[in-house]
Amino acid sequence: MKGRIIILSAGLALAGPALAQDSASPQPQTVHAAVLRVDMPRLPPISRLDTLPGDLGFAGARLAIEDNDTTGRFMGQDFEAAEVTATPETAAAEMDKLLAQGVPFIVTLADDATTLALADQAGDKALVLNARARGDTLRGKDCRANVIHTAPSQAMLTDALAQFLVWKKWPNWFLVAGSHPDDIALADAYRRAATKFGAKIVEERTYEDTGGSRRSDSGHVQVQQQMPVFTQRAPAYDVLIAADENDVFANWLPYETWDARPVAGSAGLVPRSWAPSLEAWGAMQFQNRFEKLANRPIREEDYQTWVALRMIGEAATRTQSTDATAIKEFMLSDKFEVAGFKGQKLTVRDWDHQLRQPILLATPAVTASVSPQDQYLHQTSALDTLGIDRPETECKF
Repeated sequence: MKGRIIILSAGLALAGPALAQDSASPQPQTVHAAVLRVDMPRLPPISRLDTLPGDLGFAGARLAIEDNDTTGRFMGQDFEAAEVTATPETAAAEMDKLLAQGVPFIVTLADDATTLALADQAGDKALVLNARARGDTLRGKDCRANVIHTAPSQAMLTDALAQFLVWKKWPNWFLVAGSHPDDIALADAYRRAATKFGAKIVEERTYEDTGGSRRSDSGHVQVQQQMPVFTQRAPAYDVLIAADENDVFANWLPYETWDARPVAGSAGLVPRSWAPSLEAWGAMQFQNRFEKLANRPIREEDYQTWVALRMIGEAATRTQSTDATAIKEFMLSDKFEVAGFKGQKLTVRDWDHQLRQPILLATPAVTASVSPQDQYLHQTSALDTLGIDRPETECKF
């Protein structure tokens, strides 16, 4: 599926006949962008409530274009965002088409490996805004100067949860990780967070994914029935941390552990860039606008895509320019900030191009807390207590 969003033209039509007939009025200058979503093959989710919507990410883009045009029409600016879906096999070809069209800003929704390949393919022809991939290596040894990350890193997410758990005086963790490479990377991030904030991992176990269908009994591993025995005989711990990036076992952990303990990480209390339960800082109005547009609750990919396109719109407004180079340079400058409905301005780290942002700690129904927690201070920004700080970075542009 491929589409284009042009909201400003409709807005001008509503502005009145006099404006439409004024031949002396300058034509709006257009800022072109695209959202490239790379859909990976995957099993159905454990819960039907987690079934991915067909407009995932694109709905966030549409709201961002509306928001950009609200200001842009007064500045003589028009914003467009093409919507492109691809598979891992077709992603490079779709990127080539966008580059051939001269699209200077491309928001990607892809896994780590595909995001890196697309960034290298774009080179100096386009700025890539990563709205899905969370891998720390993308912000470290594999960082690229032509990428801005609106998706939080695994280190940011795990640090956010660690701060809260240590504040709660739950420092002893039982870590259960999946067997896939991204599960292992997430477990590494939790180990790092435990060391950073003074928690202790009392035991680690790996849940092996043996495959099978989630929709049939034959050959299906009964994960739910395994969990009480799987978590038996663990040393005394305060909270079980699940590292399950592939939705294999984590959602079966709450209320199924051998010991009566809370679950956090990939289930239970989950660190997120956005949660539909957030109501503070104007988030309720933001959510209402999204739900009116999309007829569903917002998801993290929608928010991260919305932020990426809003960054472009904010930079265009602030520079009063539609020039792609000027917009990019301003987004990467220390003068840039964008509102994100999370209580404080969002800015870009100059050492790895990660967007600084608070992280929500949410259950399925409520937002329990927001990190960084108040007691964690930093000489520059409290947001830099989340994730890889400047002295730790392996990124070299």
